[in-house]
Amino acid sequence: MTDGGGESIGAGSDEPVELGGGAAFGLPTDELIDLFQTGEIEVEGRMPNSSNATLLVTVSDDERSHQAIYKPGRGERPLWDFPPDLYKREVAMYRLADALGFDVIPPTTIGIGPFGEGSVQAFVDAEFEHHYFSLHEEGIGRADLERLCALDIVGNNTDRKSGHCLLGRDGRIYGIDHGLAFHAQFKLRTVMWDYCGHELPDEIAEALTRFVDEGPPVELSCLLDRIEMDATMTRAKALLEAGAFPDDDTGGHRWPWPLI
Repeated sequence: MTDGGGESIGAGSDEPVELGGGAAFGLPTDELIDLFQTGEIEVEGRMPNSSNATLLVTVSDDERSHQAIYKPGRGERPLWDFPPDLYKREVAMYRLADALGFDVIPPTTIGIGPFGEGSVQAFVDAEFEHHYFSLHEEGIGRADLERLCALDIVGNNTDRKSGHCLLGRDGRIYGIDHGLAFHAQFKLRTVMWDYCGHELPDEIAEALTRFVDEGPPVELSCLLDRIEMDATMTRAKALLEAGAFPDDDTGGHRWPWPLI
């Protein structure tokens, strides 16, 4: 894939990418967001098995440095059912999680890198042998998984694959890859159907109540159009009124592919 000037996005990406170590996030969230917005973005390589340009980068300034995932709008393939600039939906899902008080999405913002504007999300140093199915089977991080499940319903995530649930080295579970979300039409596709019919935990119900009562923060609403934002609020109200995680109303078709 190339940018407008012919430069290859992810050049040399056939080579293995060296992934960083340490804790999940070594800087406070506000510092990470500031760094990703203002720091210099250097591409290290392209992440494998991604349909759009998904680049491992190092973002740095004179005092700070952190690895991140950079998804430039220029590297997106056009879709018939979603508008361009899917990277803004990556940021919107982080902002929705933040508004609900769910610390399950890595800090994400809009930054400008070598291929233009895109999302910049803190890289999660994870135990990559784990994914949703293994986490659920082994009983790891249920509270975080339930938060992700509620977030996907409200945010209308159309692509919650098992491999999009990462177990960080800090013991927390983080959801990634949210470019296909927030459509006004209900398009939920997820592997997380194990909670069907389960009562919402009090923490999630209370968070939804605050969100519905206070309305969306401007940091979220500015990333979506009015119809998408109205649909998001409608889904939040519906989940809160139901008081339980919903069933698959299609009879088994709301699954992503591939599953992992």
